[in-house]
Amino acid sequence: MKVHLIKKQSIEAFVRKNARSRASFDIWLSILKRADWKEPSDIVLTFNSADILGKSSCRVVFNIGGNSYRLICKYHFGNSKVHLFIKWIGTHAQYTELCNQGLQYEVNTY
Repeated sequence: MKVHLIKKQSIEAFVRKNARSRASFDIWLSILKRADWKEPSDIVLTFNSADILGKSSCRVVFNIGGNSYRLICKYHFGNSKVHLFIKWIGTHAQYTELCNQGLQYEVNTY
């Protein structure tokens, strides 16, 4: 199933504030446009550095730009497409801080 990214504007806003991230997010977005997922494990097949979060959260963490940036999304596999909701974007250091607080399962910044 094709992927429907919800709140792409969140990435655009992040890139405006973090110009160095533009090329990395452009690559990620171009790969996502061609993605065809049938189940959560297909996410990791497409992005081998992605991590599916546990606790039945239906969340995935994408490592962007050689692990410089992190993107947390919630996914929902519908009847005809996969909905991918952006929940958080930040640097690797910010993600580590988020995890230390145990917030990666519930953060909803965007």
